[in-house]
Amino acid sequence: MIARLTGTIASKKPTHTVVETGGVGYLVSITLPTFTALPGEGERVSLFIHTKVSDEAIQLFGFTSQTELDLFKKLMTVSKVGPKLAMSVLSGIPARELVAAVRAKDGARFAGVPGVGAKTASRILLELSDKLEGILDAEFEPDAPATGSSLESDAVEALVSLGYKPAEARKAVKSAMSADPSILLEDIVKAALARMA
Repeated sequence: MIARLTGTIASKKPTHTVVETGGVGYLVSITLPTFTALPGEGERVSLFIHTKVSDEAIQLFGFTSQTELDLFKKLMTVSKVGPKLAMSVLSGIPARELVAAVRAKDGARFAGVPGVGAKTASRILLELSDKLEGILDAEFEPDAPATGSSLESDAVEALVSLGYKPAEARKAVKSAMSADPSILLEDIVKAALARMA
């Protein structure tokens, strides 16, 4: 099993990156917070990895922080929550806010995350309530700012990956960016999700 992957970023998108090491390019699914923390293409990166092996494929899920990986694993212990939904939750709700929501039993915080209805939110709150002790010991680095059309297209792609229609996502992103031109990618997605909820 692959637990850590270090190499050069060959390409990156809001939902995945290709990390090249030893002449092999590994496709790694990532969350939005991990995407914003990644260095640029051609630079070195080290990711914490969860490997999922099935009859059809070997899938890699990568995170820049051990805390996010731990939360991903905790989410997958919840009934009817698989890797795809766990990645959506972590893309829609930053780790600190997710832990705070579980501790406060705030099911409304999950509104706007595609695939998470009231029942799923309730299961997450119930089943994780006693599993998050010490989960936020690691500190998070602040997001690096991005600018221009790449920021807009990355935000739209992130929303589309969460299940929204491109036109709907683009409209919400433009609205969020017009309200605050210096806004960071993760905040754009959060603001857009709030507009579409």
